[in-house]
Amino acid sequence: MIYRFRVILDNDTEDDIFRDIEIRETDSLEDLHNTITQSFGFDGLEMASFYVSNDAWEQGEEISMFDVSEGANAVRTMSETVLNDIVHEAQTKLIYVYDFLNMWTFFVELAEIVDEAEGADYPNLMYVHGQIPDTAPEKAFEAEDLDDDFNELDDDIDVGDYDNLDFDENWN
Repeated sequence: MIYRFRVILDNDTEDDIFRDIEIRETDSLEDLHNTITQSFGFDGLEMASFYVSNDAWEQGEEISMFDVSEGANAVRTMSETVLNDIVHEAQTKLIYVYDFLNMWTFFVELAEIVDEAEGADYPNLMYVHGQIPDTAPEKAFEAEDLDDDFNELDDDIDVGDYDNLDFDENWN
């Protein structure tokens, strides 16, 4: 079977920038990574990761290019992960981040599963819309709103009264 993905650049402009890609369900995430980088004109030399995502586009499990965990907690790698193991009709969304210095971020969604066309070459770039900007769109990293009643400095300790602080509070 052939997976048809729409890969959309996460940007804050009114311009939609996306690519429609066909790839075999038995290809690896590394194959998808290579197809995405080529279709957007990247050289493919920067680090990248896929993240499993839910319908709200929340970032889940990371699948990276290389296992850099140093044996602590082995992570899945793109070359060892087959597309149909991670993406299927019930799990259609991935987030793809390319070049961690610039944080090119893409929403990757499985749009359709079709039969392989006889004589077709895969992966296949089906459609191109919009041109990628020269620089990655700015990312706003914001923390979740904390309870308005929370004050991290409200601990009932008088830091001016050093004589009454015990050892643990004086440490540091």
